[in-house]
Amino acid sequence: MALRSPLCVVLAHVDHGKTSILDSIRGTAIAEGEAGGITQAIGASIIPLSSIQNTCGKLLEALKIKFTLPGLLFIDTPGHAGFVSLRKRGGNLADIAILVIDILDGAKPQTVESIEILKHYKTPFVIAANKVDLIQGWRPAKGRPILKTIDAQSEQTRALLDKKLYEVVGKMAELGFDSERFDRVDDFTKRIAIIPTSAMTGEGIPELLMVVAGLAQKFLEKQLVVESEGYAKGTILEVKPVKGLGLCMDVILYDGMLKRGDTIVVGTTGEALISKVKGLFEPQPLAEMRDKKAKFGRIEKINAATGVRISAVGLENVFSGMPLRSCSPAESHIVAEDIKKEVEEVLLETGEEGIVIKADTLGSLEALEFLLREKNIPIKKASIGTISKKDLMDAEANIIKNPLWGVVLGFNVELEQGINENGANVLTNNVIYKLLEDFEQWQKDKKREAEEKALSGLARPCKFQILKGYVFRQNNPAVVGILVLAGTLQVGTPVMKEDGDGCTSIKAIQVEQENVEKVEAGKQAAASMEGVTVGRQIHEGDILFSAVPEQDFKQLKGLKGNLSEEEKTILREIAEIRRKKNPLWGV
Repeated sequence: MALRSPLCVVLAHVDHGKTSILDSIRGTAIAEGEAGGITQAIGASIIPLSSIQNTCGKLLEALKIKFTLPGLLFIDTPGHAGFVSLRKRGGNLADIAILVIDILDGAKPQTVESIEILKHYKTPFVIAANKVDLIQGWRPAKGRPILKTIDAQSEQTRALLDKKLYEVVGKMAELGFDSERFDRVDDFTKRIAIIPTSAMTGEGIPELLMVVAGLAQKFLEKQLVVESEGYAKGTILEVKPVKGLGLCMDVILYDGMLKRGDTIVVGTTGEALISKVKGLFEPQPLAEMRDKKAKFGRIEKINAATGVRISAVGLENVFSGMPLRSCSPAESHIVAEDIKKEVEEVLLETGEEGIVIKADTLGSLEALEFLLREKNIPIKKASIGTISKKDLMDAEANIIKNPLWGVVLGFNVELEQGINENGANVLTNNVIYKLLEDFEQWQKDKKREAEEKALSGLARPCKFQILKGYVFRQNNPAVVGILVLAGTLQVGTPVMKEDGDGCTSIKAIQVEQENVEKVEAGKQAAASMEGVTVGRQIHEGDILFSAVPEQDFKQLKGLKGNLSEEEKTILREIAEIRRKKNPLWGV
């Protein structure tokens, strides 16, 4: 039994400093630690305890913790959804997270989304309140502890810093978290620590490392115990072609040991893949992993927790976020069945009603499912990969049952080449909160369209007056000048008098001798009405109402969100007139 390095991920809204914080952590560890202290692995930066101790110096003495951790493993995941791609059964692969918030910009939609996902996975986290160097009047002091730097600022700058920090505290409180500046936290199990930082100057980075390492040591020790010689467990970060090797997997190993030649079982969208490790590769020390020219060395074995590139046969249906296990050849089919079940917990094909969702990784699909269920949105099908013709057909089949479900949501995926959307709607984005915003707006637009279509076939509430001195014809049909007092008068509208007696309907409307279909409130027009004579059934100066049928009235009540306040008032007047003769009318 041994302790592995805690897996730490960094989350942030766009441009709040995720990459620069990671770069600053790596740079600080190299500059302050022992030569070559930081190790690059696939998508990961391993910072050994010695580097952390050198970086933090006397700061660690305040924690009074005897460190037994080997260090920290920062996972540098690509894209906005890197965190949610890192899944393992029952939760997220990350042991602890750093949420970066631009102290001047505050919490933004993607920040809130990140917090919701952290809450869902019960992942402990700290907040890096970044870009303190941009606070007005800030005087940077590289190498000095952040608290001493704060004390050295002017009173005005300190006050501005506190104001911005407490705006973050307030937002966290809205989201159900108690938080405070790290040096003011007396119980880290109840309060989220906020560390003021500047990725540009390096201020606060040692304190950030100290708090993350200290919290992991104190509260996560039990879950960091690994079987150093046991079977390996890991999660796929990426599957990509490598020159001379074919398809390879970049994997984060979080338990056990993996050797060349080991039997491995990997999750796919169908039956789990049983294969063998053809080769294990790790980059040369301090290689920049994002550099395509980075050189890799072949290794015979590797221990958790770290990142490694694996060459194996049959990786065509393996996606990011899929689980990987090593096992004995005899147990491979049992492990394969278990992994298949694990994947099927996320992949859905219910055949019932709901929307269709696609994502690029198993983890991001799981996160998208969670956020949609939080909003009570049913899911008919959830799967990984590009959007296919079958996905469009599944979404199109929903339109008859519920037009608001006739959609495919695609996170970080595209339509397969050569297919068109046809009747189904396709919404794609590479930021989850943007995708959800687009979907909610699409549903609102669709609902409005459907309601407006339903309204077009109903008698709309209207109130108008026959103008004195503007009788153009007394009957067959009667043609009079009118003023629309409220609502909209349409051709074909049935008309009643103030006592509720129905008397006629609108045959035609003219404005400046041009035929029109409707006329709005405040406008005058000439209206022709059949079956009435001016001076008998109707008179100059009369106020008339649209004789809304009872069935139309009931439907209008359900669609009142599409009616103006003026139309709602007339509808109430019409109901009062009708109920003088029938108290239950429209009820």
